[in-house]
Amino acid sequence: MSRILITGLSSRWGGPLAQALERARGIEAIVGIDTEDPRHELQRTEFVRVDAQPALIRRILAAAAIDTVVDTRMITDPLAAPLALAHHVNVEATAALLEACGGADSPVRRLVFKSSAQWYGSEPGDPAFFTEEQTRSRPARTAIERDVQDAEEAISAIAASNPQVAVTVVRFATEIGSEPRGSQAALLGMPVVPGMLGFDPRCQFIHDDDVIGVLEHAVRNELPGTYNAAADGVLALSEVAALLGKPLLPILPPWGAAFAVAGLRRLGLPVPLETLRELRFGRGLDNRRLKATGYSYRYTSREAVLKLRAQQRLRPLLRSGSETYRYEREVEEFLRRSPTVVGVPDAQQPNSYEDLSADELVGLISSLDPEAAVRLRSHEAAGQRRKSVLDALDRRLKALQH
Repeated sequence: MSRILITGLSSRWGGPLAQALERARGIEAIVGIDTEDPRHELQRTEFVRVDAQPALIRRILAAAAIDTVVDTRMITDPLAAPLALAHHVNVEATAALLEACGGADSPVRRLVFKSSAQWYGSEPGDPAFFTEEQTRSRPARTAIERDVQDAEEAISAIAASNPQVAVTVVRFATEIGSEPRGSQAALLGMPVVPGMLGFDPRCQFIHDDDVIGVLEHAVRNELPGTYNAAADGVLALSEVAALLGKPLLPILPPWGAAFAVAGLRRLGLPVPLETLRELRFGRGLDNRRLKATGYSYRYTSREAVLKLRAQQRLRPLLRSGSETYRYEREVEEFLRRSPTVVGVPDAQQPNSYEDLSADELVGLISSLDPEAAVRLRSHEAAGQRRKSVLDALDRRLKALQH
């Protein structure tokens, strides 16, 4: 029976990972820490508000007898936070966590660290697919890339000095899925997909569901070492645009990157330097090592892009049913501990519906969270009542109960 601590519970990955582990067998306790309230509804995960203070984190680890720590906090999107805050989270907070986990008296025996493919960079002459043994061909060019390298160096040091801890580092490819925020989502969410003059780079993705799936797999299996996490297959950027049903518009100049980025941001197009280099040189990851441990990806790169297209069309419906979850400590305490509570209120009905075919909906349903699945089923049952859609939704809801 594992006792798990998740850092970054309010992040894009921490909350969904906690939800997945709550449904898994063999998990005795889950504790989540962050400086902000959770953004996802949780049933038995305990939330503790704490900053990067080794002494406090060490007390939590000892008091809860935590044996597995999952660090999901790394900020790899330069537009997600100011660079100073990103550096604090990526390097300083990581160092504080590692200090708390180390030592002979620590109960921690497994550490899973969510890293990024930006560790490899994106340069001319790079291999078609990076293996875990390969290093980047040139020094880090951006602050985020340096953060990733510094964090992994600290992870390597803790692994060397604490042989009793099985350390897993997972380098994730570009993540796409249901999350509408971020520079990649903004780029692919535009009416046209911007490209770079004279370049049609290779693109490799990983769907949000597989990000959570990989992290859960790493938690539930002892996998010491470094692993690439990326979907099977690569696509040219022009293929990505075609799958999204959008034209590719090569408007970015291949020179003067910093000036190009500044000009694009003034026009409301958020393209960080890291993305600009990927739009020029691309990047691919060899994912065979992780697959050899038994993990099966749910989506290829092509399927992840098709899922993104369906999500873009379905998003207005899922957004219209109810407000975003908001953590209320007193309410959470009541719902978790009061003997009066016997059930939960029904989900509100959505008030709009996108023109998606039954096949498109069925393909999308496997990635829905419980709230969205309930809302969509209510709407479908009150409207077109397509049997294949309702059956798929029933299967999804049944699976989420286990």
